[in-house]
Amino acid sequence: MIAVTIPDPFAYPLLFLASFGAATILPFSSEALLAAMLLSGEHDPAILWGAATAGNVGGACLNWWLGAFLLSFVGRQWFPFTREQIDRSAARFGRYGIWTLLLAWAPVIGDPLTFVAGMLRTPFPLFLALVSVGKGGRYAALVWAAT
Repeated sequence: MIAVTIPDPFAYPLLFLASFGAATILPFSSEALLAAMLLSGEHDPAILWGAATAGNVGGACLNWWLGAFLLSFVGRQWFPFTREQIDRSAARFGRYGIWTLLLAWAPVIGDPLTFVAGMLRTPFPLFLALVSVGKGGRYAALVWAAT
């Protein structure tokens, strides 16, 4: 992996924004950027972890809000999830319950799960706690593996 040199004033906000985008349907990879920044040795791993976790949880909160308040727009070209993704995630959510939010970090299923949680009006404090644990744990594992 190639180490990335990014000046400190920009490193943490850049990782936050990439992580936020990665939690939505935007084609971002926060893991690659985090690993590159860690391997550069120029940034504090704890702050990198915090920026990545906060950004990714923030993106999940946007998905929750979309699910809670914009469901009527499903099917429109600009809408971030297809009806099929929503139906699959709703079935998974219904089958396994709220604990599936611990998997909100997982590729493919995570983002629709956070949308469905909003759609089903999962209490926001509980949503926030479970998503934070899952996403924070994933980034902690990446930081540990790269340092």
